[in-house]
Amino acid sequence: MNVVIVGAGMAGVQTAVALREQGWAGRIRLLGAEPHQPYDRPPLSKAVLLGKAEGSAFEVDFASLGVEVELGVEATGLRAADHQLDTVRGPVDYDVLVVATGAEPVRLPGSEDVPGVHLLRTLDDAQRLRPLLVEQRGIVAVGAGWIGAELATAAREAGCEVTVVEAADRPLAGAVPAEVAAHMTGWYADAGARLLTGARVAALEEGAVVLEDGTRLSADAIVVGVGARPATGWLAGSGIELAPDRSVATDDRLRTSLPDVYAVGDCASFPSARYGERLLVHHWDNALQGPKAVAANIVGAGTETDEGVYDPVPYFWSEQFGRFVQYAGHHADDDELVWRGDPAGAAWTVCWLRGGVLVALLAVGRPRDLAQGRKLIERGAVLDRGRVGDAGVPLKAAVV
Repeated sequence: MNVVIVGAGMAGVQTAVALREQGWAGRIRLLGAEPHQPYDRPPLSKAVLLGKAEGSAFEVDFASLGVEVELGVEATGLRAADHQLDTVRGPVDYDVLVVATGAEPVRLPGSEDVPGVHLLRTLDDAQRLRPLLVEQRGIVAVGAGWIGAELATAAREAGCEVTVVEAADRPLAGAVPAEVAAHMTGWYADAGARLLTGARVAALEEGAVVLEDGTRLSADAIVVGVGARPATGWLAGSGIELAPDRSVATDDRLRTSLPDVYAVGDCASFPSARYGERLLVHHWDNALQGPKAVAANIVGAGTETDEGVYDPVPYFWSEQFGRFVQYAGHHADDDELVWRGDPAGAAWTVCWLRGGVLVALLAVGRPRDLAQGRKLIERGAVLDRGRVGDAGVPLKAAVV
């Protein structure tokens, strides 16, 4: 039996590892589109960008695992009826296929043709940007999401002049509500970075970002970080079911609509019984945990075990301007928000309750809250609102 994994990022690599750990004895082929040995992405916006590390290759001995790694092999199509994956090097036969092609950055129209415009998604992206930080060049970042904040953090640490442009009225607009983001806005100025909100880009030019109000921002380098979308364009015409967000729509065992085809990581969405909706999670932990479920279902094909059901508590962390920010769970706009600690201070937490049940929390400099809260979310614990709001009371002690 031949398992082919298309995509050599965290999700693809961990699927190969999990298959061997769970006893898969058949052939495993791991196909990566990039020429580099498989690597981890979080260090790209941190250690690699700042020159503290040359790369972030996974410490996995593929040879000892019997995993065949093939680099520079980009997928171009899928013919499920023939059990064949089309690639730039020709067709690849499979018995079981795992789609782990991740996500690709959203580009601003016309930006590909403008010199000096960068993305920060791949090792090559980080290596192109690193000399500019070393030379303390002026940086304009478009987008104040997670990537924009981490890029600004690294650039300021390197001594660069930094301006961050955000079309929304606040940073992290797609991740946290306005009342939370309001207490994160000042982090930019405190670190010496300029943040412009409500600022829409009209054009990108060599050496400048032009805003709709006519403002012209000079830049030695422009970094676009306005989001990412599932890298699923190559699946057009394959018959695979895609969700409205273009992610591969899997079931709760990460099986796709095509026989013998699974999907995992940033390119796949899954139905969450915990949250009552389909989730697309573009975070490292999802790419680490999902492969265990995929492997369990491949190894135990025909015997559906609990280990094969995938319904995690999403988890994410970010390092921003000297602060460690962690998020666990998934919240909706109408969930009740409860503060723990003073948001004007160095450490605080926000909890979201749904009918008294803890469904998500954001912890800034309070790792104990995160660790306890994540376990409570997994349990579906009902909490006492008053005790939740008392930062001196451990979250685990707030259980009703």
